[in-house]
Amino acid sequence: MKQAEGSVLEVLVYLFENYFYDESESTESHDRDSLQASLAQAGFSPTEISKAFDWLEELEQRRPDGVAASETRTSGPLRVYGSDELDRLDAECRGFLMFLEQSGVLSPEQRELVLDRIMALGEGDIDLIDIKWVVLMVMFNQPGQEAAFAWLESDLLDEDRERIH
Repeated sequence: MKQAEGSVLEVLVYLFENYFYDESESTESHDRDSLQASLAQAGFSPTEISKAFDWLEELEQRRPDGVAASETRTSGPLRVYGSDELDRLDAECRGFLMFLEQSGVLSPEQRELVLDRIMALGEGDIDLIDIKWVVLMVMFNQPGQEAAFAWLESDLLDEDRERIH
């Protein structure tokens, strides 16, 4: 992930890695106030912390009822990106989203949710690692998506290991 100090995505990734993804501790044991205090102590600005919580609340509000998203289609209409989306997402990012949809990892509805959450991050370019993190967070929040989440998680972790070495 880019080192955009204090970005909303940086706050979200920190929360995800340290609180939501940790199975040893229940996320319900962390209320918003204690999480905000922990984030402030970690060096994040109150503005970015607030934006990150707003982002998460919107994601939760858009969570589908039921167990799984609708059946994915491997062929269908092509998604046409708006100018604001084209400004923020390069061809590699758009190609990755198309790959996920064509592979059955994302439904068209989930793709739209991912795009909505990407655009809600605010200004600035988005790279492939950022896209993967957003998809991972969206899939984590979707019922019945454990296999897709596990696949993307291993892909993201493998890429992070390659960048370190």
